[in-house]
Amino acid sequence: MSLDAPHLAGNVNAAGLSVGIVVSRFNADITEALLVGALSALKLHGSRDENMTIVHVPGAFEIGTIAAHMANSGRYDAIVCLGCIIRGDTAHFDYVCQGAMDAIGEVARRGDIGVGNGVLTVDSVEQARERIGGSHGHKGEEAALTAVEVARQLERLAGMEE
Repeated sequence: MSLDAPHLAGNVNAAGLSVGIVVSRFNADITEALLVGALSALKLHGSRDENMTIVHVPGAFEIGTIAAHMANSGRYDAIVCLGCIIRGDTAHFDYVCQGAMDAIGEVARRGDIGVGNGVLTVDSVEQARERIGGSHGHKGEEAALTAVEVARQLERLAGMEE
């Protein structure tokens, strides 16, 4: 295996990036904690308030609509999607999960913007809490840093193509 080929490693420097954050109001106790984690991680890695736009939406299903609009605007380098879908007694959970993930995936598949998916799909509130700083880490922080890392990789790849 040759190590002479270009090797692009992760970069989570958020300084100067324009970041859109879409956060669901449904299950607000969890989603607001996801938002706090995302903001904390972004600021820790160089972002400033004026480089971030936060948009609240009713539920996880609506995240993709706003994320797509933000991506289409050309104003953002990265988009962070935050929500929490907790399984109930009906098939509604499955439809909302599928719709939200498909829509977020469509934005990511564009290949021109960093996307971080911090939409939790869990069976219980306890599982959600484990993902906002518990035994499973903080998914808001992870989603924000993922979006930044992908945005930086896209920049580097674009520079190689010129």
